[in-house]
Amino acid sequence: MQISKRIFRTKPISEPLDDGKHQGLKRVLNGRDLIAMGLGAIIGTGIFVLSGVAAARYAGPGVILSFVLSGITAALAALVYAELTAMFPAAGSAYTYTYTALGEIIAWLIGWNLVLEYTVASAAVALGWSGYMLDLLKPLGVKLPVLLTASPFNGGAINLLPLLIIAVITYAVTAGTKESNQVNKIVVIMKLAAIGLFLALGCSRFNIANWHPFLPFGVTGIFRGASIIFFAYIGFDAVATAAEEVRNPKRDLPVGIIGALSISTILYLAVAVVLTGMVRYNLLDTSSPVTTALILRGLPWAAALVSVGAMAGLTSVLLVSFFAQSRILFAMSRDGLLPPIFSRLHPRWQTPVFSVLAVSIVSALLSSLLPIYLIAELANIGTLSAFAMVSIGVVVLRHVQPDLPRPFRVPLVPYLPLLSFAASVYLMINLPVLTWYRFLAWLVLGLVIYFTYSINHSRAAHTTFFTVGMRTTPQPAFKRQPNPPRKN
Repeated sequence: MQISKRIFRTKPISEPLDDGKHQGLKRVLNGRDLIAMGLGAIIGTGIFVLSGVAAARYAGPGVILSFVLSGITAALAALVYAELTAMFPAAGSAYTYTYTALGEIIAWLIGWNLVLEYTVASAAVALGWSGYMLDLLKPLGVKLPVLLTASPFNGGAINLLPLLIIAVITYAVTAGTKESNQVNKIVVIMKLAAIGLFLALGCSRFNIANWHPFLPFGVTGIFRGASIIFFAYIGFDAVATAAEEVRNPKRDLPVGIIGALSISTILYLAVAVVLTGMVRYNLLDTSSPVTTALILRGLPWAAALVSVGAMAGLTSVLLVSFFAQSRILFAMSRDGLLPPIFSRLHPRWQTPVFSVLAVSIVSALLSSLLPIYLIAELANIGTLSAFAMVSIGVVVLRHVQPDLPRPFRVPLVPYLPLLSFAASVYLMINLPVLTWYRFLAWLVLGLVIYFTYSINHSRAAHTTFFTVGMRTTPQPAFKRQPNPPRKN
């Protein structure tokens, strides 16, 4: 087979659905569970961690507009995801969609970028969690040595606190989908209460003078701030990765994605307005900006309470991020692009344990050794690249498979998906140059793995494929060989 045909072979339309039936995970989630999962992943990092970094380093009080811009870009991508998740309720999210629409090499790169996105994002969240833990310990008179609570970039040796929360999350995710979802619901309630307390107290200490100048870094700061905080919105992608575990995916997935994003965007804007009105933007360059603002305004008791809620919120983000990442590795392994161990399920819990462990180890190392702004930049470029390719995938599938059932349809195709593509690419362009160098190095590593392992082990090499641009009818799924009889 020619190399071009091999790398652009696609999965038959029916295969993602067949995989979910015969080698899948338990369907235990409903629409409310998905909204809670989305809120668990979306509400947390942007409010409790990156709002301060983006304001202090990039946008000033204009970070409010950065949240608006990021929210619009995320909303466009969410509509695209809603159509595809309803069509293909299978594990893997953007990776699975692009494999069906654009071909194997594009799917591999998207999956590889999603690995970067979730692993690095988990590291950023764990680092934020450690910052709030330190703020919570201060009023109690507990002061840990800097050597063990800061990265080498910040004058320490290693940050041990992120290791603690990552170990807890690893256990929760491996214990099972239903169990981890119940934990997620509890912590979502806690962090919503913390946000409500912060907004109530912050409004009473709002000073409009803190908004002058509103754009200290100029108009370009708005776009740079948006590119930094964008990965705070990736929760709806995490909802999509759970497609194989949803009872009624065609109805519940669009509801979960759009509902969670709408609620989260409103809360993000409210917190950004209050936070930048409470204190000067240059005082917010910390991994715990919300409690920092409360402490600076003489509310240490409130800072302690909000720290508990923030830690709960960041815990839920980690929970969903680990869940999503492990399902992406599971899907890529099941397709033969990664070794089989990543799709091996625990005999009792029926979860991809090795995938979860791999994510936890890498995230622990990153959060212990790197500063938060560097971690956030890496996560965003992986997220935005995935959103851009998925947007193109909707347009391609509308052309090559116009008659496929679409329970949810993106309006104004191809214009809205193309606008989503353009918005994602524009935010990528606004990321620092060094981030692009690191991203290109990651892509090169991914291509090396693909051409040395994945292309030869792909399941698509053993089944019928169709070429992008050709109209086809749904293809029969890959037929698995029966298990050989056991020997007595």
